[in-house]
Parts: sequence; C-alpha cells; structure tokens
Amino acid sequence: MQVQHILKSKADDGVVSVTPGTLVRDAAKVLAERRIGTVVVSEDGQTAQGILSERDIVRMLAQRGAAVLEAPVEDLMTRDIQTCTRSDAADEVLQRMTEGRFRHMPVIEDGKMVGLVTIGDAVKARLTELAMEKDALEGMITSNW
Repeated sequence: MQVQHILKSKADDGVVSVTPGTLVRDAAKVLAERRIGTVVVSEDGQTAQGILSERDIVRMLAQRGAAVLEAPVEDLMTRDIQTCTRSDAADEVLQRMTEGRFRHMPVIEDGKMVGLVTIGDAVKARLTELAMEKDALEGMITSNW
C-alpha cells in the first residue's frame, strides 16, 4: 500500500501547522483542542520548517520548567524532520518511523505539504494488507479449482 492510499482513507487529510513564533502554550492548546500529537511548524502553511510534538513539550517542561510555555515553538521544534511522498510504500514509512523513533511524517510533493502520516496510520495500512493476504490465501486453500 502506498502513502497516497493512507491519505485517502483518513477522515481529515489536512496538516495542522503553526508559525515558528507561536508560543508553546498556544501550540499545546492546538494539540489539546484538535486531539492530535504534533503540529508542523511552517511560516506559510505549505513548507515544513520543523515539527513539534507533545513529547517535545513534555521533555522541555521537565528540563526548563513552566517558563518553556512562553517560548516560541521554533526553540523546541525538531528541525531535521523526515518526510515522505505519496508514492512511498507504507511499510517503508513504518520502518523509517520505527527505526527513527518518531510518530509523525509530513507528506511532501513538489516542495509542499499535502498531508501527514502517523505511525498509527502506517500500522493500520499494514494490518489491512495482512488481512487481505490472509483472505486471499484462505480462498486459494479452500477453493475447488
């Protein structure tokens, strides 16, 4: 299965983004209100400059205390982000996420964000593939050719 199939199956294929100057407390509010685990940091809403996750916020809270909530997200964001394209295979994306120990990957086409894939999306895609393979194998075993 390809990333484009994952994006089509998602209820909301938009990418939630904040600007680099957004305060961490405001980004945390977006995460809570949208019930999501990450926001992409982007000046224009189309190009990814970084990514900020719940984990990033919690780690910095532990290190710097509540004052971190008044910092701009660009101070906390991960700058070296991994991306994929619509034509990438879902299992390759899952492998990259697992090896890199991250859970969100922006989908980029022609330099612009077109979606966001989570590790949950990739796992669901893989489970769907496995179920289809299982059904096909059972059908071959039980059919009367």
